[in-house]
Amino acid sequence: MLTRRQLLANATLASGAALALGRAADADAATSRLPPAIAALRSRHAEAAPISADEHRARMEHARQLLTERGLDALVLAEGTSLTYFTGASWWGSERLFAAVIPVRGQPFYVCPAFEEGRAREQLTDGEHADVRIWQEDESPYQRLAQGLQDRGIAAGRVGLEENVRFVFADGIAAAAPQLKLVSGTAVTAGCRMIKSAHEIALMRLASQVTLAAYEATYRSIRVGMTQYEVSELSRQAHDRLGFTGAADLVLIDASSAFPHGSVKPQHIAENSLVLFDGGCDVHGYKSDLTRTFVLGKPSARMKSVFEVVQRAQRAALEAARPGVECSAIDAAARAVVTAAGHGPDYRTFTHRLGHGMGMDGHEWPYLVRGNATLLAAGMTTSNEPGIYLRGEFGVRLEDDMHITSDGAELFTHRSRSLEEPFAPA
Repeated sequence: MLTRRQLLANATLASGAALALGRAADADAATSRLPPAIAALRSRHAEAAPISADEHRARMEHARQLLTERGLDALVLAEGTSLTYFTGASWWGSERLFAAVIPVRGQPFYVCPAFEEGRAREQLTDGEHADVRIWQEDESPYQRLAQGLQDRGIAAGRVGLEENVRFVFADGIAAAAPQLKLVSGTAVTAGCRMIKSAHEIALMRLASQVTLAAYEATYRSIRVGMTQYEVSELSRQAHDRLGFTGAADLVLIDASSAFPHGSVKPQHIAENSLVLFDGGCDVHGYKSDLTRTFVLGKPSARMKSVFEVVQRAQRAALEAARPGVECSAIDAAARAVVTAAGHGPDYRTFTHRLGHGMGMDGHEWPYLVRGNATLLAAGMTTSNEPGIYLRGEFGVRLEDDMHITSDGAELFTHRSRSLEEPFAPA
């Protein structure tokens, strides 16, 4: 005879099994509602390894080297991707100061609202052993920061602020420690983050591959009459199937594609519409940013001509990129092709810079733009995205992410072949 405890245990097991079966059935039903090309996608999440605690510690050591070279005594980080880059902690912005301070000598310390201490320690690389200086709601976080610096032997000197530190925080630090000189810390943060490790490049390569696969599945699922929002939602579902958060945030159709960042007007896909996708995904904090332009049907001769010019411009930029070359020269290489084809000069139809740095932010250092004398170096990663925009007609942009190698540059994905075969290799 079963005891009461056994009966309850059996009931619990049965209930759990029924719940699991129900969830599986719901997942199967959700998958069956997806377009076949999206339903066929499989997760690639297991291919990505997050940044380790040892990598975060190595980054702090690199920051200390750059602090020494720049004559700085400490670096202050508030919320944002640089905080995550060095410490592993993700923190949203608010009026309450949460800061990480990396001194040129000694261990880092943190200034944290008292009620947030537990959440902070969960995320920090050094966890329960971290030096966390808490402040109550009626206390000054700036005094805590100033005292932490004094404890590290920094009573006066030059302290770098990460570029996204808010003015109200900078002003509070300056008032609490008037003997300090607060200066830009960008040379340290950018100096560390511009050059990607092999692990970072692997995460970004996977992000680009995921986004390209999601785009292709979305492209094969589009139907005449869809709006830009419906298409963007398909791309989000495709990224989800591949195991990562992402989407084509910009879906631009026909005349709206002549606005590089889109139009607020409602758009519908028609037969022979030109469509532009722009977006990306996040793989353990590292971004992709890809653009594909295609025609659902038969492109006009003018569309094909413009596409071919943009394609040549992208190739020219790729061939020009290598260590030791100024960022401005890569923009110039692409712009020369556009101008020679009659779509120049300057920013007449190619209305934006050639590219931007890529990493934990979708846009970061360095920028491939006229006037930027920064020299490319192995490990830098940027977008390569020439475009031609004909107002009132259409626009064509091709964007791939590339990284600088020891002797050139390499794209993370293959280039687009044509408006009719946008996902075939060029």
